[in-house]
Amino acid sequence: MDFEHVTFDLPHGTFHALQGGDPIGQPTIFLHGFPDHPPTAKAFLAELGRQGRYVLAPWLRGYAPSPTAGPFDFASLTSDVVALIDQWSPRHQVDLIGHDWGALITYDTTVTTPERIKRAVTLAIPHPLTFIGRPRPAQLRRSWYMAFFQLPGSGMIARARDFALIDRLWRQWSPSLSLNPALRAELHEHLGASFPAPLKYYREMTRLGMLKAARRLSRPITVPLLHIHGADDDCILPPNVDDRHRYAAPHVRAVVPDLGHFLHIEAPQAIAERIATWVASGSVDPRGETNPTAFPNPKGSPNHA
Repeated sequence: MDFEHVTFDLPHGTFHALQGGDPIGQPTIFLHGFPDHPPTAKAFLAELGRQGRYVLAPWLRGYAPSPTAGPFDFASLTSDVVALIDQWSPRHQVDLIGHDWGALITYDTTVTTPERIKRAVTLAIPHPLTFIGRPRPAQLRRSWYMAFFQLPGSGMIARARDFALIDRLWRQWSPSLSLNPALRAELHEHLGASFPAPLKYYREMTRLGMLKAARRLSRPITVPLLHIHGADDDCILPPNVDDRHRYAAPHVRAVVPDLGHFLHIEAPQAIAERIATWVASGSVDPRGETNPTAFPNPKGSPNHA
């Protein structure tokens, strides 16, 4: 499936995005995470398009060719997404799918402008207050990079030797994923034009904007939401607490065996099919139960080595 490169003039500048799928289908926006950008998710985006969706995947603030200037607090990042929704789909609610930082922005958007979101899907990141509420020692060890990115000179180290540290994070976070060399080269090129802006997301976490976001996120989410997490995620451990009180709408959590942090890249068809199944069910599971066996074994995906 072909995707066209489109631009949007938003209050913060000109944002770039990939667009494809069925123009009369359900508007669906995919938000990438760190250290990533839309082209690595093309196989996943194509699966969403084949479901009859109209798909848009923007480069987020801080990621070239979108604006790389800050600020990078939650309110600013969310305002970009809301402005994009209003311009791209002014008359229809959108389905919002976010991975990693895109998932965090998705959570914030659901509490900021729930009337614009029909359904939400978050990949690899549980509810932010669930994540920070009970930090496990094993998670703190995996979150070393968040502290490292606070240090002066961390940007130079991260991009040294053609982003060797970034490649290490990809290997560590999704142990069974081998990213296509052409996709990796394209990612490095875009990160080179973006740095150090992507690291400023993490630096903003220690400032006042994070406290304000936490207060907003303490309100129960009123949008139906599916959270999907890889059982082998070595970046963010699958949540192990019952956080149903954070949701005032149907909420389903699924832990997928044999997948890591970049689960939508590792098994694009399996993840897209799970989303389609959830939508077809009416997005309703009043129990909100974790289902560790909801997915078929994704081995053999074309994105695996």
